[in-house]
Amino acid sequence: MAGSTLGTLFTVTTWGESHGPALGAVVDGCPAGLPLCEEDIQRYLDRRKPGQGKFTTARREGDRAQILSGVFDGKTTGTPISILIKNEDQRSRDYSSIKDCCRPGHADYTFDRKYGIRDYRGGGRSSGRETAGRVAAGAVAAKLLAELGIHFTAYTKAIGDISIPDGAYDFSQITENPLYMPSRSHAEEAAAFLEDCIRRQDSAGGVVECRIDGLPAGIGEPVFHKLDAALAGAVMSIGAVKGVEIGDGFGAARSFGSRNNDPFYADESGVHKRTNHAGGTLGGISDGSAVILRAAVKPTPSISREQDTVDREGNNLKISIQGRHDPVIVPRAVVVVEAMAALTVADLLMIRMSSRLSDIKAFYSGR
Repeated sequence: MAGSTLGTLFTVTTWGESHGPALGAVVDGCPAGLPLCEEDIQRYLDRRKPGQGKFTTARREGDRAQILSGVFDGKTTGTPISILIKNEDQRSRDYSSIKDCCRPGHADYTFDRKYGIRDYRGGGRSSGRETAGRVAAGAVAAKLLAELGIHFTAYTKAIGDISIPDGAYDFSQITENPLYMPSRSHAEEAAAFLEDCIRRQDSAGGVVECRIDGLPAGIGEPVFHKLDAALAGAVMSIGAVKGVEIGDGFGAARSFGSRNNDPFYADESGVHKRTNHAGGTLGGISDGSAVILRAAVKPTPSISREQDTVDREGNNLKISIQGRHDPVIVPRAVVVVEAMAALTVADLLMIRMSSRLSDIKAFYSGR
């Protein structure tokens, strides 16, 4: 299978299936000397792992990160960092009754058409559990970027039609509710909405927003590897994501140039923008303001309500999906979006180091 590696200089390759013995990631290109331990990775995995409440799958996975290589005496060595996450609570029998069915909203049909074979146990490589490797790798990238003063804040902006207005954020509330919403009242409203979804044997989607602070101006390649294009591609690679916005996003199409343009001004500390409709990028390059991106996450496709489908032979039938599934993917996707953003920024930051001859001369003359 091609396409399991992301990045140019700072790369990650993920591997493993939902119901296999383990899954994980290999991070290559991380500089030597970064303080790193398993707990640094575990903090991110704990935000993603299942079994944490009524709005996540009941599958119980410890998701304990084990670093197999690339770290010695608490610091990275500059060699590939291999991270292992064991699967401990598979119940493959839950899928035996639908192994020949094409579940609506899943990749069953397309995997069959592409490969002629698929792992029906939870979706195999197309399962949301694949994102555990992404999150582990993203934790490494985020630790590296924190050393440079670059920080990420990701949260649930909306679930269904319940969306937090921009002026109503309280970031202290993000970790105070199971939905990772920066508003207590909106989190309570969304929880009641999800309870109703569960009663109706249905699921819901929503929006994850990610803010990147501290990113200096000048990051991103101006043609095919624009900062916003790279972020969109990385985040769109998350299985449940169906759309990405940067800044005002689709709202810009309803605006005017006089309102959508961000006026510049200068003071003793440098050049700034009075507004940030562009979301921190201009011409595909960071402009020094906060990068704002949003990911639209579809409703969980595995629902117990009866649906129409076909089997692998093309016969029409009815299906009701049993097993352990999230009624909403959004809260667990928050850290996945953050991880993919961190991996993208780390890679583009390293590429930026060779953009100017003066920077290369300064580096080597100082040796």
